[in-house]
Amino acid sequence: MPSASVLEQKKQIVADVAERISNSCAGVIVDYKGISVADDTALRKELREAGVEYTVVKNTLIKLAIKGTSLESMSDVLDGTSAIATCKDDYVAAARILNKYAEGHDNFNLKTGYIDGEVISMEKLMELATLPSRETLLSMVANVFSAPIAGFARAVQAIADKAEAPAEA
Repeated sequence: MPSASVLEQKKQIVADVAERISNSCAGVIVDYKGISVADDTALRKELREAGVEYTVVKNTLIKLAIKGTSLESMSDVLDGTSAIATCKDDYVAAARILNKYAEGHDNFNLKTGYIDGEVISMEKLMELATLPSRETLLSMVANVFSAPIAGFARAVQAIADKAEAPAEA
């Protein structure tokens, strides 16, 4: 039988994971076996820089954290080695970074994911993983909005240039 202090530590981990999941907009659970310490360190650094919190958590503790929530169906994939990546404000960062990493490492696999408290299919998770970053998407939107204005400005400038040009006799 585990000691009272060990039980308290595990209860705290479950509470922390549950809070982290509830405060995140998206998350991904991965099977991280077979990666080197150097690769893991580089992956964690990239995730941290993108605002993604990534931790290795025992399957039983994740199951307890999602018990009774809309994410309880994720329990089906919680076997073997598991790590959870969550993000508070970027829907695609965790999926994109982890999928890119998985493509280069045979033993590293995405297990499941969620968005806004709902479990998503592997197909949707892969679609998320292929989306560009938030900054890229914002620049694309800004470009779409500015293109008509820029075109109008070029047309006005062409008319002005034509009016200023000396007439040929």
